[in-house]
Formats: sequence, structure tokens, C-alpha cells
Amino acid sequence: MLNEYVYCPRLFYLEHVDGLFAHNEHTLDGQRVHHRVDEKPTPLHSPGDDSEHSDPEPETIHARSVTLASERHGVIAKLDLVESTGSMATPVDYKRGKPKVSDDGSLTVWDPDKVQLAAQALVLRDNGFECDEGVIFFNQTRQRVRVPIDEPLLQFTIDSIRRADRARQARRMPPPLVNSPKCPGCSLVSICLPDETSFFSNTETGSTNHEKGGQRVNGRTQSWLFDVGPRFGANRYDPLQPARRPLRQLLTPRDERRPLYLNQQGLSVGVRSEVLQIREKGKTIRTVRLRDISQVNLFGNIQVTTQATSALLGAEVPLIYYSYGGWFRGMTQPVGLKNIFWRREQFRNADNRQFCIHLARQLVSGKIRNQRTMLMRNHVEPQRPTLNLLKRLSRDAENCRDLDRLLGVEGMAARSYFENFDGMLKSRHGDPMEPVVSDVSDTPFRLDFRHRNRRPPRDPVNALLSLGYSVLAKDLTIACAAAGLDPYLGFYHQPRFGRPSLALDLMEPFRPLIVDSAVLSVVNQGMVTERDFISAGKAVALTTNGRKSFFQCYEQRMNQVITHPLFGYRVSYRRMLEVQVRLLARVLIGEIPDYPVITTR
Repeated sequence: MLNEYVYCPRLFYLEHVDGLFAHNEHTLDGQRVHHRVDEKPTPLHSPGDDSEHSDPEPETIHARSVTLASERHGVIAKLDLVESTGSMATPVDYKRGKPKVSDDGSLTVWDPDKVQLAAQALVLRDNGFECDEGVIFFNQTRQRVRVPIDEPLLQFTIDSIRRADRARQARRMPPPLVNSPKCPGCSLVSICLPDETSFFSNTETGSTNHEKGGQRVNGRTQSWLFDVGPRFGANRYDPLQPARRPLRQLLTPRDERRPLYLNQQGLSVGVRSEVLQIREKGKTIRTVRLRDISQVNLFGNIQVTTQATSALLGAEVPLIYYSYGGWFRGMTQPVGLKNIFWRREQFRNADNRQFCIHLARQLVSGKIRNQRTMLMRNHVEPQRPTLNLLKRLSRDAENCRDLDRLLGVEGMAARSYFENFDGMLKSRHGDPMEPVVSDVSDTPFRLDFRHRNRRPPRDPVNALLSLGYSVLAKDLTIACAAAGLDPYLGFYHQPRFGRPSLALDLMEPFRPLIVDSAVLSVVNQGMVTERDFISAGKAVALTTNGRKSFFQCYEQRMNQVITHPLFGYRVSYRRMLEVQVRLLARVLIGEIPDYPVITTR
């Protein structure tokens, strides 16, 4: 961690204070390099152990994976290798890369590695050894580089220990590095979001609290319209306008892992050698590697063995449970929500009425704008009065002073939007202005839309919408938990037992963009037909094959790579959800002044 602090104080804070960690190819390669060192630890004898012997040429002893502590300096060190000869000890630290080449062509060591080695020397000295130099072994070039442990290096190391300890106790995340070449190779870049945070917090001017248009919230200045600094060439941040130039593409456009959906009744899930085995009546019908899946979704009567559950927990893959009809019941995941400091800020802001109303206004206004965009893009003949009404309601939402009034504005917008929803469902034959007429004589269902109904949905399109909203709420619940926030404490949706209010808050602007779009695609492209629905009383639900088709279309939408409307780089909708949750966390801790709602044109 001391190495991380010297390399990047923000990285140190995320890993050591917030307890966040992620692997990339560099960390996995480093883990492999250290595997042999840690495999067989050997003890290190203190200088006094051999005091009875007066051997003129004492033997050099090699001790691996040695853990020592220094109470005086407040550090604990796990030394990869210690070469000791009598009272003299030399720490050897293994690194995966290659040494630094100085101006004169000699090999040297990077500053963070020097400090790490000097800290090991301090610990050895406090345990009775003499230590005048250390060694870095670079695995890539198979070279050893010696580092003298002199007084300037020791003093810098002691100062770094003190600064790191102060940063830990301050409970305030250091600002991100600005346009640093260190960021692209960092494993936490998708959690840290250095360029995205700098874009909103104006770290180039050294300030994250902007007075213009701001107000005090929980002792911090929150600015609803704020300057973004000269680098971006704009006087005010406008969430409707894209960034003037794209930011660096530091995070991957999409996660290579995919969700797994199981909705065939009677299946069972086991595991063998890091591979999930999906069985039907005792026969394996499919195998999936754990490393290839990001979540497992179970609908209805599907059994999971204890061994499979344990393996999923170990791989940090959440197990999500739904009713057969698609109601989100809950999930099994590793012990989450470890970031108590972020949650504490979340709870403080949730008790602040002003903060809740402002965030809710942004979310609802963004949702209405996206609904209007959907009608303009997909309706066979968008009605100008409807578009004008939605435009006015989005502005009204921004000016609401209480949540009840905002709920009324959202309800009016939803009614107007869904009154025109049928115009986006286009027939696969005939006049597109005519409602879809079933070609199947033995089914009572019609793939048209009259009005929104739910709990339970009473027609096929409403069944698709309800299932899609449930799945999207699940995805945001997982994203909130992964970011260290409590999914059940929201700001617009007030707390209610068993309701993931924060996930419902954040999904508002994404309902039209993701779920409604997926429903239109699955109907208009004929991926589901009237035969893919069943009824039970007044309720209508999808069959197993119908759900399979919808999940395929939903995942296609989630993995679709688009240009981010704010940052200018290419990213999938699923990755965008993760970024939005982490940006909200930055707002809660006061690092950026306002939450950027995603809207499209």
C-alpha cells in the first residue's frame, strides 16, 4: 500500500481505505510471479539466534515470504525474500516488469519500488538486523538491481508513511491524477474514473467546490450549474450537450463476461472444476465456465447446489432469484457494501430534503426527455402537441419544489407517452398505421398497446415492459451494491420494505432507452409472437421461449456500444450503468458537484 501511495495517492485510498480492488493483466501476472515466493514460506532467524556460534564465515540464509512489523513506524511488511548473513539482512522484492533505464544507461528502480524496499529495511532494522541495501528482482528481464538504503531515501519513506497515514485518517479521497500516463494501466481505472471525475470536478484548478449557483448541503457546497474550467472550452456544464472533445478511453467499452439466464423449470445447477453444469433430469445439457459469466439469473423452480453457490460466491458472481412470472425476489452475493464511508454519506444526503428534490428533478426531467426522443425516433407519425407537452413537462420537472408535485408531473408525462406507445409498434405487414392483428386464430392475444397496466400486466406488451423493468432494476441493484452503495435507500423513491429504491431512482432515465427500446425491437422484429404468451386469470406472462427471446434482445441492447453523450468515447449501455452509479457516489462524497443524467437526441 505504501508503494501504491507513492505511485498514486488516490489508488492507495481506494484500495486501503475503501477496500476496492480489481484485477487486470498486470496484477494477474504479478500474482503469478509471487506465487512461487509465497508457496513455501520459510522462517527468518533473528541475529541473536546464532550468537553462540563464532563461525568466521557465516552461512547466507534465504527466508521466503517473511512477515515482520514495526510498531515504531506503524507498518507491516511481507518480504518476498530475505538474504541474511549473520546480523546483515538484504530484502529482495520481486516485480513483474523491467527496470528503469537512467540517462546514463544504467539500470535503476522506480521511486515507488524504492520506497517499498526502504520500508522493508526499516522493519528489518527494528527487528534487530542491519540493512544497508535492498534488491529488486525484475521477472520480465530476469535482472537484479541493487538499491542503496541511504538516509535521504529512509527519510522520504518515513515521510511517505506519515502522509499515507494522514490520508487514511482524513477519510477524504485524494483527487485523481490529471491526464496521467499511469492511469491506462491501472486495474482500478473503471472504479476510479480519473478523467470523468476531473471533467466534472475541475481538478485542474484544484477545486471541487464551486460557489457559482451553489448552496450548502451537509456542510459542502453543491453547485447545480457550475463552471467546468478552461480545458473544455465551455462556461457552463450543460448535461444535454456532448463533451467538446472525447476523453481518453480508459475503461473497456464492455465487460467480456455475460449474464446467464435460466428459466426452464426443473433445471439444476452444479459445479465441477470451475465450470457450471446445468442439468435436466440428471443429464448435463450445458456447461458454462465461471470466468465467462457476470451473474446467474434464476426464474421459478430451478435448483442450485451448495457447491455451486459457494463457487459463485468465490468468483464474486451474484445469484439472482425471480418468480416464474419475472418478479425480482432477491440475490445471493459475497459480503457486499463494505464501503461504510460512502454509505454514511448516502444516508446523510437521503435525510436532506433539498438534495433529494434536486436529484429527483434531474432524474425525472431526463426520463421525460428520453421518452420524447423515443417518440420522435420510432413513432410512425409523432404528434406535435404530444412532443410539445413532453418538452414543457420536462421543464416543469426541473422547477418542482416538492416530491408530490414531481410525481404528478411524471405521471402526466407517462400517460401522454404511453398513449402514443402503440404508434411505435409497427405491423409486420400491411398499413403501419393499423394495429397489429394476430394471424394466429387459436390465441386471444394481440400485440398492440392501449394503456399501461401492471401488478399484474394484463396484455402481452405490458408483460414485456414489466419483465424488462424488473430485469433493469436487478442490474442497477447489482451495480449499486458493487459500488458500495445501499440499493434500498433512494432519494426520489422513498424507502419501502423490500424495494431497491436507489436502483429505481437511477433507472428512470434508462427506462425508455433500454427497456422500451428492447420491447419495441422484440415485437417489431417478430422475435416474439402471440404464441409466446400465456394467461392465468387476468395476468399475462411470457412462456419459456418468449422469455428467452426477450432476454436475448435485452442483452443485445445492454451490450450495444454507443458514443457516450457526455464523454465522447464508445461504451455499452451496461458499462454506462456502472459509470453512472460511481458518478453518483462521487456526488455523495462531495467530489463532484452534480449528477450528470444521461439523455440522448
